[in-house]
Amino acid sequence: MSSLTRIPAPEGVAPAAQYSHVVMGTGRFVAVSGQLALDEDGALVGEDDPAAQAGQVFENIRRCLAAAGATFDGVVKLTCFVTDMTYMPAIRAARAGHLPDDRLPAISAVQVAALIRPEFLMEIEAFAVVAG
Repeated sequence: MSSLTRIPAPEGVAPAAQYSHVVMGTGRFVAVSGQLALDEDGALVGEDDPAAQAGQVFENIRRCLAAAGATFDGVVKLTCFVTDMTYMPAIRAARAGHLPDDRLPAISAVQVAALIRPEFLMEIEAFAVVAG
């Protein structure tokens, strides 16, 4: 487990309910490429279903972190790329299953014109720090 310090709202910066403004850690850096809603066989999970896609994306992130010896406890940054901002509540709900509100990383959300294939509604990348 990494040692992380979260600063939800630095002095002079408006607080945010959905993320921490600053997260610092010491240890080994892990970068997880943007994950899509693909199962282990490469099949799309949740066509036209933001909640199903978000659930699969976070499961894929969990598996990638585990492969690096990391967990969501060490995540310092998430970047969410969505084709429509209305998918953010589904992402937040899926995220809540892995990251409680008192341990939120820094998070950015960006609406994009398209992802690699039109059936993908979102792609999420993660950065983590693990001890060692």
